[in-house]
Amino acid sequence: QVKEHSLTPTLQEMPHGFLKNEKDNALLSAIEESRKRTFALAEEYHRESMLVEWEQMKQRILHTLLASGEDSLDFTQENEPTYVSELRPPGRSSLDNTEMAYARQIYMYNEKIVNGHLQPNLVDLCATVAELDDKNIADLWAMVKQMTDVLLVPASDALKIRMSMEVQIEFVRQALQYLEQSYKNYTLMTVFGNLHQAQLGGVPGTYQLVRSFLNIKLPVSVPGLQDGEVEGHPVWAIIYYCMRCGDLMAAMQVVNLAQHQLGDFKTWFQEYMHSKDKRLSPATENKVRLHYRRALRNNTDPYKRTVYCIIGRCDIADNHSEVADKTEDYLWLKLNQVCFDETSSSAPQDRLTLSQFQKQLLEDYGESHFAVNQQPFLYFQVLFLTAQFEAAIAFLFRTERLRCHAVHVALVLFELKLLLKSSGQSAQLLSHEAGDPPATRRLNFVRLLMLYTRKFESTDPREALQYFYFLRNEKDSQGENMFLRCVSELVIESREFDMILGKLENDGSRKPGVIDKFTRDTKPIINKVASVAESKGLFEEAAKLYDLAKNADKVLELMNKLLSPVVSQVSAPQSNKERLKNMAHAIAERFKAQGISTKKPVDSTFYLLLDLITFFDEYHAGHIDRAFDIIEQLKLVPLSQEYVEERVAAFRHFSDEIRHNLSEVLLATMNILFTQYKRLKCASPATPARPTRVIEDRDSQLRSQARALITFAGMIPYRTSGDTNARLVQMEVLMN
Repeated sequence: QVKEHSLTPTLQEMPHGFLKNEKDNALLSAIEESRKRTFALAEEYHRESMLVEWEQMKQRILHTLLASGEDSLDFTQENEPTYVSELRPPGRSSLDNTEMAYARQIYMYNEKIVNGHLQPNLVDLCATVAELDDKNIADLWAMVKQMTDVLLVPASDALKIRMSMEVQIEFVRQALQYLEQSYKNYTLMTVFGNLHQAQLGGVPGTYQLVRSFLNIKLPVSVPGLQDGEVEGHPVWAIIYYCMRCGDLMAAMQVVNLAQHQLGDFKTWFQEYMHSKDKRLSPATENKVRLHYRRALRNNTDPYKRTVYCIIGRCDIADNHSEVADKTEDYLWLKLNQVCFDETSSSAPQDRLTLSQFQKQLLEDYGESHFAVNQQPFLYFQVLFLTAQFEAAIAFLFRTERLRCHAVHVALVLFELKLLLKSSGQSAQLLSHEAGDPPATRRLNFVRLLMLYTRKFESTDPREALQYFYFLRNEKDSQGENMFLRCVSELVIESREFDMILGKLENDGSRKPGVIDKFTRDTKPIINKVASVAESKGLFEEAAKLYDLAKNADKVLELMNKLLSPVVSQVSAPQSNKERLKNMAHAIAERFKAQGISTKKPVDSTFYLLLDLITFFDEYHAGHIDRAFDIIEQLKLVPLSQEYVEERVAAFRHFSDEIRHNLSEVLLATMNILFTQYKRLKCASPATPARPTRVIEDRDSQLRSQARALITFAGMIPYRTSGDTNARLVQMEVLMN
């Protein structure tokens, strides 16, 4: 039987060269595969980073356009101011007088907060900014003060507070009081502006004021006058205007004077006047509505129909345009008809809820109905008095000259915990979220504040910081504190590192910055800004900031990155290398004096780089002997064949910052040897003091040192450039 021989040789039969080749191929394949994975991973990280940056830039542009409104895209409007037209020369504030006045009030408010004093009234502080000659702004803050003067019920969030029946009743009551007081002021101005025609007289009061007002402003034609007159004016007109001025006692006075003509109305009105929320009992309300449907629906007296519709909440579809011909009158009438009693026996179509009224104003009518371009304050009033605060703020914010007022109204509501905020920072300025009531809108408060401060954060960083302090308890979708994030971006953009974060003195103590006013523990903020600066490649600024935050390891780590590229450069006054060298020496001296210790690899790399800088400074200055002594002491490269293996082994443990400078170190060292060799050859011939044997020994030593460098360059696991190797070999050859 013949035994078959395998065609595959055993390991023992394989030649040694073949095995070595296979081993090398396997290693090269693994290295190549690792290289491909590394490059693919780096490319993926770069792509993701670029996508994030592009997305942030896109969002910033889109949100700026959204916040500016459609008018900002109309380049034909030359009269409308823009941020570009408001930019001041460098060093000048970008804030106008009104914005600066608001900023002063915000500073005063925050000053009280950070010092632990009783929280001041932000509404009153902001209201003082309203210019005396700008009635619209004064009215705006009077409205804000009125609507925020409500007793809040405890709740876990603003939505629960805002949706509670007690708070909504308070909002409606406050809005009615504002509209009534505003109308009373209007009647006073009308009467005192026409005293002769008004014939004001008698006992002062609302009744006499209304009577005099009607002498000037003739009411609409009331044919029939079934219920007579009081002092020459239709009784229902006087009752309506007394109610419109918010004085039910004056209206009752008129009712008493004409009670014989009014039937059961006196009884019903007495109950209405003395009710807690101006609401008749269900039984009485049904009687009033029944009487209205049977006898008054087609009545020719519009004032009588309006008064009945108010006290009985009748006929909510009728806008009573003959009487309520102004937007404020319409608001007052409808707010009087808003119903909160969900157990009411009236049919749904006969009930007007606050949510329905809000939806009607915001969606059914909308901006076009109220001619917002001509009367922006009117639409703000409509939204704000119906407790649609967020929509009102977002609308006002779109008009640039009114932007600062909108922001500070938002701040007031935010501090009172009345503002409905977006749940995510990426939401639009005004948004509706799933699960919210139909007419509810949320405001992206963080974006509103950041859009506002963007105009002046580079010229007025102190003021911007005051606004960012309101975000101290806000977090983004990643859980990052928005105050820290905004401060870091502010410092990076403005480059006011010392002013905002403080400054490190020569003795190592920290001079406080503006940020110290807002927090005792400044290290997290400084570390955050340093991290952002580092991620943006601002290593020098980041190193100073980490130094400020007493993070010694990060200081030296970044200094190593900064020093490595400039080690071999020629030092020149005011050069990049000179500045970094001085900075590094100051850090080294301070760390040594204060006994600050760091991680060993980072520490050794830092001081080795400083020594290499000294070596190259001596080399470039022509002090080759001193330079040679330094490189000999550093033991970085072998200057004898017996130390080659040892230096190669040591080189494996050096950091990339040191390895990066290897080629220049080798070339400089070889050049020193070559220069010493030429100097030896050009020196005077042998003398008794300097015999030929000494010269020959020195010549042999220099050539041996050069060969050690060549051997070292070929053995180290680091790829030097072909040009470096060629120059090394060329100089070594010239020495033979």
